Amino acid sequence: MWDDDEQVSAWDDEPELAGYEPTTGRPMRSRRLLALMRVVVVIGLLSLVLPSVIISVSDASASARESCRRWVKYAVPSSPGSNAVFEVIGAHGIGWQCYTSGAFGGDRFIAPLGLIPGVPRIPSQPIISS
Repeated sequence: MWDDDEQVSAWDDEPELAGYEPTTGRPMRSRRLLALMRVVVVIGLLSLVLPSVIISVSDASASARESCRRWVKYAVPSSPGSNAVFEVIGAHGIGWQCYTSGAFGGDRFIAPLGLIPGVPRIPSQPIISS
């Protein structure tokens, strides 16, 4: 960038920067505007992500209820109902768990349904309850 006889500034190579003078370091936007832009970005991101999370949880809940109903109908035909519960800390790990509801002798555990419940794989031989 230096010639033998004269100094050539960096601005001479880029004519679009001619006449540019750096500012004193003061931000070009106010704090209020920056805070408002951050809030708008967060709301935008939530509006993109939140609907898919709600739909996923709703679908998993419906699948768990149906899968649990089928398990209870197979394992304890005399039970009046079933209950699918999502447990984070449970005896059978994290995920959906299936219980009977309203059965004589109290509710009992039937089967773990997993994190994403699907159609149950019910054995061909009936379970003998003791």
